[in-house]
Amino acid sequence: MSLLSAMDTSASGLMAEKRRMELIAQNVANIETTRTTEGGPYKRKVAVFREVLDNQLSGNAGDKFNRAGVEVAEVITAEKEPLRVYDPQHPDADQDGYVLKPNINLADEIVDSITASRAYSANVTVLNTTKEMAVKALSIGRG
Repeated sequence: MSLLSAMDTSASGLMAEKRRMELIAQNVANIETTRTTEGGPYKRKVAVFREVLDNQLSGNAGDKFNRAGVEVAEVITAEKEPLRVYDPQHPDADQDGYVLKPNINLADEIVDSITASRAYSANVTVLNTTKEMAVKALSIGRG
């Protein structure tokens, strides 16, 4: 693996974890949203990652172009049943006084955000280490 492909791999991880954090923030922001344009309460969104492994022969015989990393394959909507909360004063309450609220667990979102943050930090560390290796490799010839 070349230094540039290592940087590409880290960069893909950074972009994927950034998207994951955006979805977590969106879930937390909508934890009390009872009415959406689709109808009903907000539904939790989760990023699904897919690995990217491409090994293709380039124009030169024997040279390989290696691209590896991760990408967000899709964003799925969790199909958990909404919570029924008794709140007859709420404008979205039904005739029995119950409101359908998103079935989002704040603790799960916090754990997911910590995991995404640590994965992001790990990718930054790999990127910085790769950069340092490239700088050292360039300084060898100066001699």
